[in-house]
Amino acid sequence: MKLAVVGAGKIVAEFLPHAHEVPGLTIAAIVGRAASRDKADALAAAHGIPFVYTDLDACLADPRVDTVWVAVPNVLHADVARRALLAGKHVVCEKPFVLRTAELAELRVLAEDRGLILVEAISNQYLANVAWMRDNLHRLGELRLVQCEYSQYSSRYDAFRSGEVPPAFDPAAGGGALMDLGVYALHLVVGLLGAPETVSYTPRMERGVDTSGVAVLGYGYGDATAVCVCAKDSPGPSRTKIQGTEGAMVFDGPPNEIPVVELHLRDGTHERIALDHDPHRMTAEFRAFVRMIAEADLAERDRRLDHSAAVLDTAVRALESAGIRLG
Repeated sequence: MKLAVVGAGKIVAEFLPHAHEVPGLTIAAIVGRAASRDKADALAAAHGIPFVYTDLDACLADPRVDTVWVAVPNVLHADVARRALLAGKHVVCEKPFVLRTAELAELRVLAEDRGLILVEAISNQYLANVAWMRDNLHRLGELRLVQCEYSQYSSRYDAFRSGEVPPAFDPAAGGGALMDLGVYALHLVVGLLGAPETVSYTPRMERGVDTSGVAVLGYGYGDATAVCVCAKDSPGPSRTKIQGTEGAMVFDGPPNEIPVVELHLRDGTHERIALDHDPHRMTAEFRAFVRMIAEADLAERDRRLDHSAAVLDTAVRALESAGIRLG
C-alpha cells in the first residue's frame, strides 16, 4: 500500500509514529490545506514522508500513490473519497464513513465498478479481542442488556463554550458526540448484535450540536436492548457490559481500544482475555487494509461495507429521531 494521507489533524499525528509497524505500508504523500501547509510539512519531516501536496487533484494524479486515507472533517469524507475512487485509488476513510446513506451507496458503486477497495477505518472491528467477543457471545445465553459508554471531556470543548466553533462541535461539519465518540459504540454493538429494529437518541444540545447523548437500540420485543452513551462535555469513566442469562462480558475503557475483556459466567467461570498486543489500536486495521489491497479481496471489502452501511443507517436513524441533521 502506497498511501497518501489526506489531512493533518489529530488522528493522523497519532498514527504516523506507528505506521512503520505495519508491513507493506508506505506513506507516500500527505495532503494538507494551503493555509496550514506548515503543519503538513512538519509531519512529513518528522515521519519521512517524501511528498507534500496542497492540491488534492495533483496528489490523486501521482502514480506513486495507490491508496488514499481520508482523514479530514466528517462533512468532507464523501467528496474526497469520491474523487479518489474516480482517480482509480483505493480508499480508507476515517469514521464516520459519511453522513448520509445515499453517499455511501454511491461510493460503493464507484468502488465495485472499478474493482477498488473501499473501507471505513474503525479500529474496534479489527481487534482480536472483539473477534473473541463475537465468537464467544453465545456463552452468555440469551442476551438481555448491553451498556456501551464512551465519555471524554473534549480538548476543544472549552473553546466551543467560549464561542468558537471547531469542526468537532460544528453540525455543518458533521460534528457532535454521536458521530465522534458514539459511532465507536454503534460499531461495537452492531458488529456483535447486528442491525437493531428500533433506534432512538436523546441528546444534550448546546448551540445546535449534541455535546452528549444516549442512543437506545432495540432488538425486538423480549430480546436485547443496547444503550450507547457518548459525551464530549464530561469525563468518563467509559465501560462496556454485555449481559445474558448465563453471564456477562465486561471491559473498562473506551470502545475504540479494548485491551482486556473479562468473562463472568453463572457457573463460576471467569476468563480474562488479552489478545491484542500491537502498541497502537490502529495498527491491526491498517495491517488488514494492506492485505485486502494486496490480495484484491473484494469479498472482504463487501463484508466490511455491509457492516459499515448497517452502522451508518443506525446512526442516521438515531440523529433523525432527535431532529438532528448534519452537513
